[in-house]
Amino acid sequence: MPRSRSQPRDALSKDRIEEVALALVEQVGLEGFSTRKLATELGCEAMSIYHYYPSKAHLLDALFDRLIGGLPADQLTLSWRERLDRTVFAYRGMAHRNPRFFPYIALHRHNTAVGLAWLERMLTIFRDAGLDSEQTARFFRVIGYYVIGALIDETSGYAKGHSAADPVPDSVAADAYPNVAAVNPWFKPSEHEATFRLGLDALVDRVEAVAAGGGQGEGPLPAEGLRPLRPASLRARSSRSSSR
Repeated sequence: MPRSRSQPRDALSKDRIEEVALALVEQVGLEGFSTRKLATELGCEAMSIYHYYPSKAHLLDALFDRLIGGLPADQLTLSWRERLDRTVFAYRGMAHRNPRFFPYIALHRHNTAVGLAWLERMLTIFRDAGLDSEQTARFFRVIGYYVIGALIDETSGYAKGHSAADPVPDSVAADAYPNVAAVNPWFKPSEHEATFRLGLDALVDRVEAVAAGGGQGEGPLPAEGLRPLRPASLRARSSRSSSR
């Protein structure tokens, strides 16, 4: 509930403004967010916010920097694969904690100092895997496509999207569309992490295969690195099944 202007207010600071702004975005969405509404929440005039941020765009950049800059630091003592895994899952956690702000992060060009430091960190992981510049660029983009698309779907996508005005009843769908009914349990939110893991493993396995083929030489991706690979998560599941 918005704060009444008659209520006592805490002293303004960048930290407080950003904390309240993020909470407000999660309440009203990016489309409903405004400095006027934020001022009401803070118990101040909108012009007081502009003392800290020249414009709404500068404030949104600060929120971007706050979330990206707040991700755990890279642990250089780990393998490149462990570092990539931890980084991606930390990013996923951030998206789930801030689902209504995440679309802004997903579309932001990452051209603030904090954003560029994040890009440098990610690209360094791929270079440490043994990839050359072209391979690093391509795999960074491919994994980025997957991660951002998956997280938009998990936080605000298909399950939370528009529904038909007259949907097919479950009882009818079960008989008419048996495959849809059969896979439905694995579409539930409780299965999202396992599915996300499966896709990430498939892509990182490909990175590992290309790097093992001699990624240090600058040039196009080797053909042998493009063969289909079984994701590590599926291999592990198959191994457990065969040992039973």
